[in-house]
Amino acid sequence: MVGTLGGLALAAAFGRNSLAADKKPNILFIMTDDHASHAMSCYGSRINETPNLDRIATGGMRFENCFCCNSICGPSRAAILTGKHSHANGFRMNGDRFDGTQQTVPKLLKAAGYQTAMIGKWHLETDPTGFDHWNILPGQGAYHDPMFIEMGERKKHTGYVTDLITDFSMDWITKRDKTRPFFLMCHHKAPHRNWQPDAKHAKLYEDGDIPEPETFNDDYKTRGTAARSTTMTIENHLTKSDVKADVPPGLTGAARKNWLYQRYIKDYLRCVASVDDNVGRLLDFLDKEGLADDTLVVYTSDQGFYLGDHGWYDKRFMYEESLRMPLLVRYPRITKPGSVNRDLVQNIDFAPLFLDAAGQPTPADMHGRSLLPLLRGETPSDWRKSIYYHYYEYPAVHSVKRHYGVRTLRHKLIHFYHDVDEWELYDLEKDPHELNNVYADPAYAAVATELKAELERLRAQLKVPEDRVPSPKAAEHK
Repeated sequence: MVGTLGGLALAAAFGRNSLAADKKPNILFIMTDDHASHAMSCYGSRINETPNLDRIATGGMRFENCFCCNSICGPSRAAILTGKHSHANGFRMNGDRFDGTQQTVPKLLKAAGYQTAMIGKWHLETDPTGFDHWNILPGQGAYHDPMFIEMGERKKHTGYVTDLITDFSMDWITKRDKTRPFFLMCHHKAPHRNWQPDAKHAKLYEDGDIPEPETFNDDYKTRGTAARSTTMTIENHLTKSDVKADVPPGLTGAARKNWLYQRYIKDYLRCVASVDDNVGRLLDFLDKEGLADDTLVVYTSDQGFYLGDHGWYDKRFMYEESLRMPLLVRYPRITKPGSVNRDLVQNIDFAPLFLDAAGQPTPADMHGRSLLPLLRGETPSDWRKSIYYHYYEYPAVHSVKRHYGVRTLRHKLIHFYHDVDEWELYDLEKDPHELNNVYADPAYAAVATELKAELERLRAQLKVPEDRVPSPKAAEHK
């Protein structure tokens, strides 16, 4: 009897911690480029609506505290593929070359019997590996009539890139081996700079102005050198290619800055609207094909983005708007519709999630943890209480200085280094917009000491090497 009860308990535990006891789910991973969560209505956007993305949130779980480990395109993609921080997967900045011989989640899923495909933006300098099929944009790719590289062969296609990536994704799913589960990475170019909308959405938002964010006129008075010296301001660094017109003669000061912002943000949101439409197409397709109940659908972006926040566009900094990633997950088998999770998660957790969903173990050298327990509404008692971040791409485009840091639910400590030695500390509960650096405030001395210790603990645990030697300018890929 004891043996029988023990066996039943073991089976129950196995069933709760893996989906291997059941049919392996399909996995559809949809990722955009530079889509900030505060440009999604399910995250409370003040400036746009995303009804189809909201369908994933209302049918599954919205993660409130998902963060990237390095807020730049290529490094985020490498972290997602490997489940490792940048220093461990070898891709620290754009212009690096991804080592495709290393262990990646598509290779592991393929070995577990999955069909694997990668369609859309790759941006890792080397050809994809571990995929049965791949069809990628060269570099950044073009918005209109783009070139694609399909299994090594270049071919130009007529149409809008977001539509085409969706078409190619649905076509691959239709032609797949239906006796096996699939893993599809559907990676959109949009809404990456220089924000070229399609004809369908080209006139959207013409009937009025988009509200400026609260921190639009930030003066950086308590921040250090990094915030004041960056070259990604709305006022001074958007180009004619970005805003698609010359500044009207005689426009100066606040009126000029607002004109630039409106030209930028409206095209950005028009690109997002096309993404939302195409996510809707994919969700409708899953319904039509009878795949929705057996497919783990994930929507995210490679990092956040500044939508005029702090007077900026772009990303890179550890400040909230670029650190935070949208993360929506729908999996009807285990997740309660309309769920919200507030635990600290990172993009290094995606690979362990996919493996766990497929009934596969997480390799010991991965830095991330499976999100599957969280999707069940069961946060493990030993879930992380802090996250580590590290940005390397300096000196380079936008002049964001190198920095690393730690974030908890309440506080954030950032160390800018390389050609400076400056610290910033924020109380995110009292100062959610990070306008008041309290590092030098005696009232926060104990907090600073505690966070420095936690930062050193994380760096030791992750085996982060020192990065003090000046490096050549990274290639301007972003």
